[in-house]
Amino acid sequence: MELLDALKLQWEWGADEALLDMPQDRRHAPPPAPLAFKAPQSPAPARPASRAAAPATLAGPEDAARLAAGCMSLGELEEAMRGFSGCALRDTATQLVFADGAPDARLVIVGEAPGGEEDRIGKPFVGPAGQLLDRMLGSIGLDRTKVRIINAVPWRPPGNRAPTEAEIALCLPFLHRQIALIAPKGLLTLGAVATKGLLGAEGQSGIRRLRGQWRQTRIEGLTAPLPCLPSYHPAYLLRIPLAKRESWQDLLQLRAWIETQS
Repeated sequence: MELLDALKLQWEWGADEALLDMPQDRRHAPPPAPLAFKAPQSPAPARPASRAAAPATLAGPEDAARLAAGCMSLGELEEAMRGFSGCALRDTATQLVFADGAPDARLVIVGEAPGGEEDRIGKPFVGPAGQLLDRMLGSIGLDRTKVRIINAVPWRPPGNRAPTEAEIALCLPFLHRQIALIAPKGLLTLGAVATKGLLGAEGQSGIRRLRGQWRQTRIEGLTAPLPCLPSYHPAYLLRIPLAKRESWQDLLQLRAWIETQS
């Protein structure tokens, strides 16, 4: 009965699992362990207080501009952008989305920033918005082999959010340098981000007011300003199909301009 009472007491205390092969008698205290002799040790010399490491300074637009200006080819520019660590988007994106299309195109199409599909594949406009863009270009006799497609920001923002003003400004030297190396005859900006990035203060008016109207914009590295036609982003057209009518008018203007360049 004494053993049963002891088991019952252990159960009430919550001891429901045996961890040792042999039962232990807990009613008597174990003999004290012998004291180990430890030789006296001299105190360790005090270490000088270390200075806190200075936080790393991210590269700014000036550093991006110097880096971009030193690139003499599109290959050098792409390599430089892959190694540029000044943009925090680089750390969250899968890869750099540099460009697609002809390196000597007369028309450069500038989008906003890569989406999920673009970030995975590494090319701009390959998702649903890109498929719509291909059909839009085909309606006026163009395709990706005849134009150059780039983004204002070459790294995907987390969650497909819109790029911030600081991120756009940081990536702008790379955008200008790529356009200067291509030396096109004109630009087509798709969406508010690309339009604001290339038109500056004039682009703050909003894409609805600016679309369909040719503007002039100066590109660092080119002597003469380039004609620039703002229009809606294809992703916006997927959300607002009624806006396709206005975009079709923009495409007709673009086709008329292309015919004057041939």
